[in-house]
Amino acid sequence: MNAQNDNTTPPRTGMRRIIPRFEYRHLRGFGVTRIAAGSVQAAAGLICLAYGAYGWAAFFLVLAALNLAGGSWYLTVTRSASART
Repeated sequence: MNAQNDNTTPPRTGMRRIIPRFEYRHLRGFGVTRIAAGSVQAAAGLICLAYGAYGWAAFFLVLAALNLAGGSWYLTVTRSASART
């Protein structure tokens, strides 16, 4: 009656609970995607900075910093999860 569901994710603890379930299942892909998006946003911020659009530059650079930090955190979680198993 209560068969084990194969689609369940492994138990998450601590800060890993704030990662959405779908992203947690594909953590490496989302981490690499966030780092790529952060790199594009950083380039856009630097271009805006070069043209003197300081408000847009700050916007893009803040988004880039958040995406780069999130992507590196995702990859760190992926490495630590694979080391445990």
